[in-house]
Order: sequence, then structure tokens, then C-alpha cells
Amino acid sequence: MAGHSKWANIKRQKARVDAAKGKVFTRVSREIIVAARAGADPTGNFQLRTAIDKAKAAGIPNDNIERAIAKGAGKWGTDTPLEAIRYEGYGTGGVAVLIEALTDNRNRTAADLRVAFSKNGGNLGETGCVGWMFDQRAVVTISLTQPETGRGRRAEIMKISEDALLEACLEGGADSYEVMSTDEGKLAEAIAAPANLETLSQTLKEQGFVILQSELRWIPNNSVVITDADQARSLMKLMDALDDLDDVQSVTANFDMMDELMASAIA
Repeated sequence: MAGHSKWANIKRQKARVDAAKGKVFTRVSREIIVAARAGADPTGNFQLRTAIDKAKAAGIPNDNIERAIAKGAGKWGTDTPLEAIRYEGYGTGGVAVLIEALTDNRNRTAADLRVAFSKNGGNLGETGCVGWMFDQRAVVTISLTQPETGRGRRAEIMKISEDALLEACLEGGADSYEVMSTDEGKLAEAIAAPANLETLSQTLKEQGFVILQSELRWIPNNSVVITDADQARSLMKLMDALDDLDDVQSVTANFDMMDELMASAIA
């Protein structure tokens, strides 16, 4: 499995811990604020609807969600508008790193990123230095596992054939999909062009698939294979440090490493 998928899985697990610290609350609330600028009615605003679904999944109270929507619509407070900025840099060994941030102070964000890079063997680069190595794609994450009723273990109750999954993905405009096993159970990621995100998500939902997340994600078009344990630890510390910053919304890198090496690097 490529580094982008592995890191996405780690972030899903990490989100459960971060939620208790309020980090997910802040991050998702910012997504709602930005999405609400295009319209405060989620019925006609897919981006807002997706952000609200993510907020509810993270356990964010309805009052907080409504407040974030009001802020985005300009009906609450006088906060400095959030600005979406993409940053680029390098991790140890020349690994390319792409960061998306929402900030009300780009100088603060750049300074925080520069410190995170320098402390973990990397460096913040100029705009465009690594962006050409990534393609933005629509990714819909599907759960193929649900809790078995009345039992304290997980069981696969969605008996979906490979043909059925392929047919649904093709109908929704997906170019490919990937099935994987995680601590959360069996998942599939359907991948499509960015413009097909809403159609793909809606099609899969209508056909009975359980949608965990619909998002635009940067995916590397080439990978740096990591085999050295020290380099693996340095990269994972960098990814973690960047992801922990309040202004950072997403982090993607073009590394690939064996599951065992990644597990030891984050232990």
C-alpha cells in the first residue's frame, strides 16, 4: 500500500485521540467556516454537507456546527477571514511533502511549519518545488465492516463481491479503487477526478455503501521507497509534527515503506 493510504489510515486512528484534545474540533470547524462561504444551506452545498458529516462523526456538538456555519456566512463575530494556503517542502532523504493550511496569519503558519521541518530533518521549500509530484484526486472512503449486533467483536456483514464494488465505482465515475484492512476494519477507497467527488459519493451511498469520508486528497505520482529505520522514524516524526499544527488541514508525502517498518517508526 502506498504511503498516502498508510498515512491516511494513521490519521484516522490518530483523530480519535486528537478529538479528545479538541484538535479535530478546531480543524473540522474551520472546514465548515470555509465551506459555508459558498452558501449556508448544506442541501445545495456539497462541501458544507461533507464537512458537517465529518463534524458529526467526530462528535462535535450541533451548537458548534451551527456557530461555524454562521461564521462562514458572515453572521457571527468579526474574526479575521481564514485563508487557504498550500505549502511545500522536503523530508529527510528528499521525500516530497505537501501541506494544506487554513490560517488567519500566514507569517505565523510559515514560521511554525519551518520549525517543524527543521527539527525533523527536513526543510520548508518554495511554492512549486514539489507540487508537480502530486495530483489532486477525489477519494471516497467506504466501510466494508460494521459491528455485529449484540456481540463485542467486529464481523464483515456486507457481503459485497468485487464485481459489485467495481460496478458501483464505475457508475459513480471512479477511475480505480483499493481495498485495505485497518484497525477500523475492512475499508475501500474509491478514487476519481476532483469534479466527480459529489457524484461518486452520492452513487455509492445510493447503492448501500457506508461512506466514512468524501474528500479531495493530494496523491503522489511517484514514491520514494524507505528502507532505513532511522529515516522512517524521522519522516513519521515530521508528519506527526506537521499534522499537529492547528493551522494544518492535511499533510501528504510521497514515501512508501513496509508496514512493519512504519509500525516500528511510530511505536
